[in-house]
Amino acid sequence: MNTDLSQWTARPRPDDTPMEGRFVTVEPIVDDRRFDELFEAFAADNGDMWRWLAYGPFGDAQDFRRFAEGFYFTDDPKFHAVVPKETGRAAGVAALMRIVPADGVMEIGHIALSPSLQRTPATTEMQYLMMRRTFDELGYRRYEWKCNSRNEPSKRTAARLGFSYEGLFRQHMVTKGENRDTAWFSVTDGDWPALKAAFEAWLSPENFDGDGRQIRSLESFR
Repeated sequence: MNTDLSQWTARPRPDDTPMEGRFVTVEPIVDDRRFDELFEAFAADNGDMWRWLAYGPFGDAQDFRRFAEGFYFTDDPKFHAVVPKETGRAAGVAALMRIVPADGVMEIGHIALSPSLQRTPATTEMQYLMMRRTFDELGYRRYEWKCNSRNEPSKRTAARLGFSYEGLFRQHMVTKGENRDTAWFSVTDGDWPALKAAFEAWLSPENFDGDGRQIRSLESFR
């Protein structure tokens, strides 16, 4: 962590350069060419994916397209399509959001992953690539994760990825007619070097057996 901020300057905003990994490409959404792929991927969900989001599910492709055209083409949140290398077709989205260049702070949110993408190396690599952009490429100081306090899978994922729990914001939002208490997590630039090393060790080919299963958990490398 850099404690001397006397020379601090505002950081750049995320641009439209795709992020390439071994398992996945994470590409900023700048047009509608992935929308049909995303609707097809999301249609395989049984409704659980949308339980904790403020929108969805969508009845048909046109309904989803209207939503996507009005929601995905923004600079903040800056939406990215998650494209597994195995298929070359978009199977999820995630956004960099609440971007504050003056303070070097932003959040990852609006994560929606199809069943085919959930609990795969591609999703972990997506998280790594977005953190690497935040800290190494853009020089931000803080990266946040927030979720409904009742969303236990999201909280477990944050902990697995190395986010630190910071507290509970009570009665923070009203979502789909329900109260949302929001759990806050973060990674800072001081945390990042150790987390980066753990991600890279976990993602290495040597950590997967012949069937593509992990040999060691991500947490075990920290």
